[in-house]
Amino acid sequence: MYEGAIQDLIDELGRLPGVGPKSAQRIAFHVLSADPADVNRLATALRKVKDLVRFCTTCFNVAESEQCRVCRDTRRSNEVLCVVEEPKDVVAIERTGEFRGRYHVLGGAINPLEGIGPDNLKIRELLIRLGTGEVRELILATDPNTEGEATATYLALLIKPMGIAVTRLASGLPVGGDLEYADEITLGRAFEGRRAV
Repeated sequence: MYEGAIQDLIDELGRLPGVGPKSAQRIAFHVLSADPADVNRLATALRKVKDLVRFCTTCFNVAESEQCRVCRDTRRSNEVLCVVEEPKDVVAIERTGEFRGRYHVLGGAINPLEGIGPDNLKIRELLIRLGTGEVRELILATDPNTEGEATATYLALLIKPMGIAVTRLASGLPVGGDLEYADEITLGRAFEGRRAV
Protein backbone atom coordinates (compact mmCIF):
# COMPACT_ATOMS: atom_id res chain seq x y z
CA MET A 1 0.00 0.00 0.00
CA TYR A 2 1.20 3.44 -0.90
CA GLU A 3 -0.12 6.69 0.41
CA GLY A 4 -1.65 9.79 -1.05
CA ALA A 5 -1.90 10.55 -4.75
CA ILE A 6 -0.08 7.45 -6.01
CA GLN A 7 -2.42 5.11 -4.10
CA ASP A 8 -5.44 7.09 -5.34
CA LEU A 9 -4.20 6.66 -8.93
CA ILE A 10 -3.60 2.92 -8.41
CA ASP A 11 -7.10 2.55 -6.95
CA GLU A 12 -8.73 4.42 -9.85
CA LEU A 13 -6.78 2.49 -12.49
CA GLY A 14 -7.71 -0.77 -10.75
CA ARG A 15 -11.39 0.05 -11.29
CA LEU A 16 -10.92 -0.09 -15.07
CA PRO A 17 -12.08 -3.31 -16.78
CA GLY A 18 -9.24 -5.75 -17.39
CA VAL A 19 -6.80 -3.88 -15.15
CA GLY A 20 -5.81 -5.89 -12.09
CA PRO A 21 -3.89 -4.62 -9.05
CA LYS A 22 -0.43 -5.35 -10.51
CA SER A 23 -1.26 -3.70 -13.85
CA ALA A 24 -2.74 -0.69 -12.05
CA GLN A 25 0.46 -0.33 -10.03
CA ARG A 26 2.63 -0.68 -13.15
CA ILE A 27 0.61 1.95 -15.04
CA ALA A 28 0.65 4.33 -12.06
CA PHE A 29 4.43 4.18 -11.77
CA HIS A 30 4.75 4.61 -15.54
CA VAL A 31 2.65 7.78 -15.27
CA LEU A 32 4.80 8.95 -12.36
CA SER A 33 8.02 8.58 -14.36
CA ALA A 34 6.58 9.74 -17.72
CA ASP A 35 7.30 13.09 -19.32
CA PRO A 36 4.80 15.72 -18.05
CA ALA A 37 3.76 16.50 -21.65
CA ASP A 38 2.76 12.86 -22.18
CA VAL A 39 0.73 12.85 -18.96
CA ASN A 40 -0.97 16.10 -19.94
CA ARG A 41 -1.92 14.64 -23.35
CA LEU A 42 -3.44 11.61 -21.60
CA ALA A 43 -5.36 13.82 -19.15
CA THR A 44 -6.59 16.02 -22.01
CA ALA A 45 -7.72 12.97 -24.01
CA LEU A 46 -9.64 11.65 -20.98
CA ARG A 47 -11.36 15.01 -20.45
CA LYS A 48 -12.18 15.37 -24.16
CA VAL A 49 -13.76 11.93 -24.38
CA LYS A 50 -16.06 12.76 -21.46
CA ASP A 51 -16.88 16.24 -22.80
CA LEU A 52 -17.32 15.48 -26.51
CA VAL A 53 -18.30 11.84 -27.01
CA ARG A 54 -21.91 10.75 -26.65
CA PHE A 55 -24.17 8.13 -28.15
CA CYS A 56 -25.75 8.45 -31.59
CA THR A 57 -29.45 9.29 -31.31
CA THR A 58 -30.26 6.80 -34.09
CA CYS A 59 -28.12 3.68 -33.54
CA PHE A 60 -26.43 4.32 -30.13
CA ASN A 61 -22.91 4.00 -31.52
CA VAL A 62 -20.36 6.48 -30.15
CA ALA A 63 -20.47 9.89 -31.82
CA GLU A 64 -19.21 13.43 -31.43
CA SER A 65 -22.38 14.91 -32.93
CA GLU A 66 -26.05 13.97 -32.82
CA GLN A 67 -25.46 11.09 -35.26
CA CYS A 68 -22.44 8.85 -35.77
CA ARG A 69 -20.56 8.80 -39.09
CA VAL A 70 -22.28 5.55 -40.17
CA CYS A 71 -25.76 7.03 -39.70
CA ARG A 72 -24.71 10.20 -41.55
CA ASP A 73 -23.38 8.18 -44.53
CA THR A 74 -26.05 8.45 -47.26
CA ARG A 75 -24.41 5.67 -49.32
CA ARG A 76 -25.37 3.00 -46.79
CA SER A 77 -28.40 0.76 -47.25
CA ASN A 78 -31.38 1.27 -44.93
CA GLU A 79 -32.70 -2.20 -45.80
CA VAL A 80 -30.16 -4.17 -43.77
CA LEU A 81 -29.68 -3.56 -40.05
CA CYS A 82 -26.93 -5.25 -38.04
CA VAL A 83 -27.57 -5.56 -34.30
CA VAL A 84 -24.48 -5.60 -32.06
CA GLU A 85 -23.92 -5.47 -28.33
CA GLU A 86 -21.35 -2.67 -28.01
CA PRO A 87 -19.83 0.15 -30.11
CA LYS A 88 -16.55 -1.79 -30.29
CA ASP A 89 -18.44 -4.45 -32.28
CA VAL A 90 -19.29 -1.83 -34.92
CA VAL A 91 -15.57 -1.10 -35.29
CA ALA A 92 -14.76 -4.81 -35.67
CA ILE A 93 -17.37 -5.26 -38.42
CA GLU A 94 -16.36 -2.03 -40.19
CA ARG A 95 -12.75 -3.24 -40.36
CA THR A 96 -13.85 -6.10 -42.62
CA GLY A 97 -15.15 -3.69 -45.26
CA GLU A 98 -17.92 -6.23 -46.05
CA PHE A 99 -21.00 -4.59 -44.52
CA ARG A 100 -22.71 -1.57 -46.14
CA GLY A 101 -25.92 -1.43 -44.10
CA ARG A 102 -26.81 0.28 -40.83
CA TYR A 103 -26.21 -0.67 -37.20
CA HIS A 104 -28.11 -0.80 -33.93
CA VAL A 105 -26.10 -1.00 -30.69
CA LEU A 106 -28.00 -2.66 -27.85
CA GLY A 107 -25.67 -1.49 -25.08
CA GLY A 108 -25.04 -5.00 -23.78
CA ALA A 109 -26.65 -8.43 -23.73
CA ILE A 110 -29.35 -10.12 -21.68
CA ASN A 111 -27.68 -11.42 -18.52
CA PRO A 112 -30.05 -12.32 -15.66
CA LEU A 113 -27.13 -13.06 -13.30
CA GLU A 114 -25.98 -9.43 -13.66
CA GLY A 115 -29.54 -8.12 -13.49
CA ILE A 116 -29.61 -7.12 -17.18
CA GLY A 117 -32.93 -7.83 -18.84
CA PRO A 118 -34.48 -6.74 -22.16
CA ASP A 119 -35.67 -3.46 -20.60
CA ASN A 120 -32.05 -2.50 -19.83
CA LEU A 121 -31.07 -2.70 -23.51
CA LYS A 122 -31.99 -0.56 -26.53
CA ILE A 123 -34.59 -3.09 -27.72
CA ARG A 124 -37.56 -0.70 -27.56
CA GLU A 125 -35.63 1.71 -29.78
CA LEU A 126 -34.82 -1.15 -32.17
CA LEU A 127 -38.52 -1.99 -32.51
CA ILE A 128 -39.30 1.65 -33.28
CA ARG A 129 -36.66 1.63 -36.05
CA LEU A 130 -38.06 -1.60 -37.46
CA GLY A 131 -41.58 -0.13 -37.40
CA THR A 132 -40.74 2.23 -40.28
CA GLY A 133 -40.89 -0.68 -42.73
CA GLU A 134 -37.55 0.13 -44.40
CA VAL A 135 -35.61 -2.80 -42.94
CA ARG A 136 -35.82 -6.05 -44.92
CA GLU A 137 -33.12 -8.04 -43.09
CA LEU A 138 -31.96 -7.92 -39.49
CA ILE A 139 -28.52 -9.44 -38.84
CA LEU A 140 -27.97 -10.57 -35.25
CA ALA A 141 -24.26 -10.09 -34.54
CA THR A 142 -24.24 -10.62 -30.79
CA ASP A 143 -21.33 -12.40 -29.15
CA PRO A 144 -21.22 -16.22 -29.49
CA ASN A 145 -21.51 -16.77 -25.73
CA THR A 146 -24.42 -17.62 -23.43
CA GLU A 147 -25.57 -14.02 -23.04
CA GLY A 148 -25.20 -13.23 -26.74
CA GLU A 149 -27.10 -16.36 -27.74
CA ALA A 150 -29.89 -15.58 -25.28
CA THR A 151 -30.14 -12.04 -26.65
CA ALA A 152 -30.17 -13.26 -30.27
CA THR A 153 -32.86 -15.85 -29.51
CA TYR A 154 -35.00 -13.29 -27.69
CA LEU A 155 -34.72 -10.80 -30.58
CA ALA A 156 -35.42 -13.45 -33.22
CA LEU A 157 -38.62 -14.53 -31.46
CA LEU A 158 -39.67 -10.90 -31.07
CA ILE A 159 -38.95 -9.79 -34.65
CA LYS A 160 -39.81 -12.77 -36.88
CA PRO A 161 -43.58 -12.11 -36.60
CA MET A 162 -42.93 -8.64 -38.11
CA GLY A 163 -42.11 -10.28 -41.46
CA ILE A 164 -38.47 -9.18 -41.43
CA ALA A 165 -35.80 -11.74 -42.39
CA VAL A 166 -33.71 -12.44 -39.29
CA THR A 167 -30.21 -13.88 -39.79
CA ARG A 168 -27.36 -14.69 -37.43
CA LEU A 169 -23.66 -14.31 -38.14
CA ALA A 170 -22.10 -17.68 -38.90
CA SER A 171 -19.64 -19.00 -36.37
CA GLY A 172 -17.15 -21.77 -36.66
CA LEU A 173 -13.47 -22.46 -37.16
CA PRO A 174 -10.93 -19.65 -37.27
CA VAL A 175 -8.65 -19.36 -40.28
CA GLY A 176 -5.35 -21.04 -39.48
CA GLY A 177 -6.86 -23.20 -36.72
CA ASP A 178 -6.53 -26.96 -36.32
CA LEU A 179 -9.62 -29.18 -36.10
CA GLU A 180 -8.15 -31.16 -33.22
CA TYR A 181 -8.07 -28.05 -31.01
CA ALA A 182 -11.63 -26.89 -31.74
CA ASP A 183 -14.18 -27.39 -28.97
CA GLU A 184 -17.36 -29.38 -29.69
CA ILE A 185 -19.65 -26.33 -29.88
CA THR A 186 -17.42 -24.47 -32.34
CA LEU A 187 -16.99 -27.56 -34.50
CA GLY A 188 -20.74 -28.24 -34.39
CA ARG A 189 -21.49 -24.68 -35.52
CA ALA A 190 -18.96 -25.00 -38.31
CA PHE A 191 -20.90 -28.03 -39.59
CA GLU A 192 -24.25 -26.22 -39.27
CA GLY A 193 -22.94 -23.15 -41.09
CA ARG A 194 -21.22 -25.01 -43.93
CA ARG A 195 -21.76 -23.68 -47.47
CA ALA A 196 -21.33 -24.90 -51.02
CA VAL A 197 -17.95 -24.33 -52.63
